[in-house]
Amino acid sequence: MPDEKQVEYVANLARIGVSGDEAEHLSSQLSKILGYIDKLKELDVDNVEPMRGPSLKNNIFRKDEATDSGVQEDILKNAPSREGNYFKIPKVIE
Repeated sequence: MPDEKQVEYVANLARIGVSGDEAEHLSSQLSKILGYIDKLKELDVDNVEPMRGPSLKNNIFRKDEATDSGVQEDILKNAPSREGNYFKIPKVIE
């Protein structure tokens, strides 16, 4: 079972702050997760083919074509200021 020091070490690696109570709670949760992983290791998967999804056998490709979505004018209506077909913003670099 991971102890609080290990949880604090991992939290430090992740650059997150963890209080003592949180470390105790996370230690318990991490222990349950690792226990579940140990159960999964017991499964016999020697005759099981790897898969990337339950129903995907082949990639479904489509032709990559640019199309007009017809929403450009609707989007530009939200602009506080516009110039032609573009948002107009104040100059930020001199």
